[in-house]
Amino acid sequence: MDKRTFLKRVALAGLTVPGSLAAMAERVAKAGHRPATDLAADDEFWAGIRGGYRLKPDYVNLENGYYNIQPGEILDAFIQHVRDVNFEGAYYMRTVQFERKKAIAGRLAALGGCSPDDLIITRNTTESLDMIIGGYPWSAGDEAVMAYQDYGAMLRMFQQVERRFGVVRKLVSVPNHPANDDELVAVYERAITTKTKLLMVSHMVNVTGQILPVRKICDMAHRHGVEVMVDAAHTYGHIQHTIAELDCDYYGSSLHKWLSAPLGAGLLYVKKEKVGRIWPLLAEPDTSATGIATLNHTGTLPVHTDLAIGNALDYYHALGPERKEARLRYLQQYWTAKARNLSGVIVNTPEDPARSCAIANVGIKGLKPADVAAQLLDRYKIYTVAIDMPEAEVMGCRITPNVFTMPEELDRLVDALSSLRQAPSRSGA
Repeated sequence: MDKRTFLKRVALAGLTVPGSLAAMAERVAKAGHRPATDLAADDEFWAGIRGGYRLKPDYVNLENGYYNIQPGEILDAFIQHVRDVNFEGAYYMRTVQFERKKAIAGRLAALGGCSPDDLIITRNTTESLDMIIGGYPWSAGDEAVMAYQDYGAMLRMFQQVERRFGVVRKLVSVPNHPANDDELVAVYERAITTKTKLLMVSHMVNVTGQILPVRKICDMAHRHGVEVMVDAAHTYGHIQHTIAELDCDYYGSSLHKWLSAPLGAGLLYVKKEKVGRIWPLLAEPDTSATGIATLNHTGTLPVHTDLAIGNALDYYHALGPERKEARLRYLQQYWTAKARNLSGVIVNTPEDPARSCAIANVGIKGLKPADVAAQLLDRYKIYTVAIDMPEAEVMGCRITPNVFTMPEELDRLVDALSSLRQAPSRSGA
């Protein structure tokens, strides 16, 4: 397909008028008898889902990992919540705000397979996990284990407690292509000593998309008396799992990513017996607060965002967690299988489908990631993000499709990668 025809098709698809949640549910019901893995390759079905999004026609969006834009159904509901809260004003804020937020948190807990008493709504993963890191009862000489591949905001928070409390940071490197789970568990276990108090692990590595064996890492750490904090920014609403089955001590996620809630929505889970050990980010003004509620005071917030989380949950369940995960994994495998066969192209994500889902990372020998990202956008109208982390052995672009992404857009990506690998290097590398 030539560039002009392709962009025209993308533009037309992006201007589709969003439908209702009922219409989507009806579409899903008609296909309900089909296995999720079979439906994953049905582009006609997913074109119908795509029709519920308003997509900018200027580029192909393959950077959905940072922020999953909302389908029309969720966006419309969010805007209505803004109007409703504005209509009621202080009456809403002083009467029903808290009980409604608690009800939404209860629904999030149900999806996460944990008690509503162990989960709160926050603004994002960074707030959730930095609250744990900063509020942990550290003593000088305590050790914390983390990976070079972990998210920068948390790594910098560990640097802060290192300066403030004398905590010793132990950094490990997660291999991009592990032989098995045991290799990954061993990477973390080798870093543990009798002084280790807390281990941070990413459920899905944000820069490569690799899914780590969190339960096995938790079991290992607990045998050594070490607590585990899970960065699940990219897995809640992405891959099917429960917090309970991970058996971690702390867990944070961002709901504006794969659940497609509005910006400014996240969650924090803390095992009930651990709550009292954590100093809250802000002191709770209500002295009657108990349990995890003592960690949930952050001042006046845009409460309409909390309400829209409920609509995002409605959409997620209507589409079907199994269908969504199968489609996202299909899309990633669709393009990476082709890219792996291109000489000079490096895929920094495990080939085993069970070790990744939507996210993958790709680099080109002789080109800096920033150069690849710039050329993908300038020459091919494909938007992604450059990841340049030599210390983590990750140098490439993160490619993150969403349920509205079509295979022809990924074909365009593969064609672009093929062309770029043959072009003279502009990086001087």
